Amino acid sequence: MATPITGATAISQASLQNHRVVSRYEWLAERKALLAREKELTRFADQITRERRALAWVRIDKSYQFDTPMGRRTLADLFDGRRQLLVQHLMLAPSWGQACKNCSYMADHTDGATVHLAQRDVTFVAVSSAALSEIERFRQRMGWKFPWVSSHGNDFNRDFHVSFTADEMANGTADYNFGGTPAGEEMPGISAFWKDDAGEVFHTYSTYGRGVEVMMHTYRLLDLTPKGRDEDGRGMAWVRHHDRYEPAPARKEAKTAGSC
Repeated sequence: MATPITGATAISQASLQNHRVVSRYEWLAERKALLAREKELTRFADQITRERRALAWVRIDKSYQFDTPMGRRTLADLFDGRRQLLVQHLMLAPSWGQACKNCSYMADHTDGATVHLAQRDVTFVAVSSAALSEIERFRQRMGWKFPWVSSHGNDFNRDFHVSFTADEMANGTADYNFGGTPAGEEMPGISAFWKDDAGEVFHTYSTYGRGVEVMMHTYRLLDLTPKGRDEDGRGMAWVRHHDRYEPAPARKEAKTAGSC
C-alpha cells in the first residue's frame, strides 16, 4: 500500500560524531563555495521550470465524472472557477480502509497551501479510486480540509497511469512514470490541467516517482539538517500516518563532569 521513494541518504553516525570542526573563517569560505553550487542548482531548476511551462498540451476529450460531497462533478467542474488545477493522485483504493502512508505524508502538507494556490489562480484537489464514503471516513480521521473526490467507476486513474490491473502487472504492460514498472497496482502522482475561456480542459503536466517530493515540504527542511533525511537506505520506512507515530521525546543530554 505504501510506495517507497528513495531520497537523499543519511550521513553515518560515525561521521556525525567525528565531523570536521573548523574556524568561522574556514567555515565561511566553504559555505560560500557551496552557495555558488546552490545558485547553479537554482538557476538550473528555473530553466527546467521554463521548459515545463513550454511543454505542449493535450486536450481532454473524455468526460470524467467524479463523486464529490456536492454530488457528481466533471473534471471541468473541479477547477472551481479558476483556470488551473493541480491533482494529487492519492493512493486510496477500494476496501483499503486507509490511504497509503506516503501519500498521506504528502497530503499533510496541503491544507496550509491551498489559500496561497488560490491566489495564483490554482485549485487543488486529491483524487482516489476508492468510493467517496471511504474517502470521507479517512479524511475525517486525518482532519484534512482540502477537496478530495472519488474517481471510482471512471477511467481517470488508469488514463493517468496511477492505477493498474492485476493482468497488467503480471504481463509487464503496466506503464508508470513514462516507461517504468510500477511497484503495485496503485501508485502516486501529481497532474496539472488548464481550462480555457471556452471551458475546454487540457492536460499540461504530470510527475511521478520522486517527482512527487515537490509536495513533501518536511523533506526540504530535513535536507538542511546535519542528519538529513536519516533514512539510511530504508527510504520512507519511517513515515507513518500522522496519528500513528509514537511520541518522539527529546534526546537526553549526557551528564558531564561536575553536573548535578
